[in-house]
Amino acid sequence: MTDLLKTPLFDEYSKLGAKTIDFGGWALPVQFSSIKDEHEAVRTKAGLFDVSHMGEVLVKGPQALAFIQSIVTNDVSTLEEGQAQYSAMCYENGGTVDDLLVYKLNDVEYMLVLNASNIHKDIEWMNEHLIEGAEIFNISNETALLAIQGPLAEGILQKIADQDLTHLKTFHFYEEVTLKSAKALVSRTGYTGEDGFEIYCDERVASSIWNTLLEVGKSEGLVPCGLGARDTLRFEARLALYGQELTKDITPLEAGIGFAVKLQKQADFIGKSALLQQKEEGLQRKLVGIEMLEKGIPRTDYPVFIGEKEIGKVTTGTQSPTLKKNIGLALLDIDFTTLGTEVEVQVRKKRLKAKVIKTPFYKKNS
Repeated sequence: MTDLLKTPLFDEYSKLGAKTIDFGGWALPVQFSSIKDEHEAVRTKAGLFDVSHMGEVLVKGPQALAFIQSIVTNDVSTLEEGQAQYSAMCYENGGTVDDLLVYKLNDVEYMLVLNASNIHKDIEWMNEHLIEGAEIFNISNETALLAIQGPLAEGILQKIADQDLTHLKTFHFYEEVTLKSAKALVSRTGYTGEDGFEIYCDERVASSIWNTLLEVGKSEGLVPCGLGARDTLRFEARLALYGQELTKDITPLEAGIGFAVKLQKQADFIGKSALLQQKEEGLQRKLVGIEMLEKGIPRTDYPVFIGEKEIGKVTTGTQSPTLKKNIGLALLDIDFTTLGTEVEVQVRKKRLKAKVIKTPFYKKNS
């Protein structure tokens, strides 16, 4: 682990006995207790995640909005101050550079939150397409990011917050909240399919916030959670993971995040014409849910067949901790994506039966 990048909370992991792995060059906890227990805690009570490996970039200047509009698929002009939006950046051919969050701080300042493995690539891409009147500042190294997620998250975070969180709507944020004595940007966002908050703070106060939350939330069942539970939670909620559901070869439309692609927005953006063409001509493939009918787990990159014809691949699959079923997301030829369609998944040397099912696999309060 000596050569790996470490977040400001790395020292806290060892105190809690976390199992740490190499995740894209970062030393990060995969679990603290067990993935199933941490998953269950987030679904029923609350979990605390360190996601400080994510990237944060400020875009400033009189042309900040125009620049962001030219590189993302969603319509950032609809944002009000204190609002966040999910979006994507595309290549000219419609393939995905990254999916990201855009935070509007004010009319001339925005924050973009990038996937950790893509920070360098994304910033290079942005610099290549930068326009006069906009500047980019990479603040990833000095920014820590914690996520408290689950039905009890609001009550726990409220114990140390100086602002009323009950009025904070989903995809909105308070730019300056005092959490005991530490200042942070707090947004009602997350990657688990549950209610929750993400806390952006100076790296120097991250440990203080982390430990304070675990202390005040202990009686309500708050537990530290690792990447394992984060992945099973986001998967059940059908939230895309870059590198699996989204890649340079998979467009946002194919991945099922068309809600974040505003082809009618006035501003032209990179990849718009390719996505328009794809929509007009009709998708040739799309992401669907599958459930195994025979005993086996569909893993990433397992091929999917109908007869001898390979019709696609699994992007993510596991045994769902909530549903107790072996399920997956698969990118399939459009002709075989109707609900109920029976397919076969190549699990090692065997082809096992599965069927196309509705997603998301899990919705809160369902």
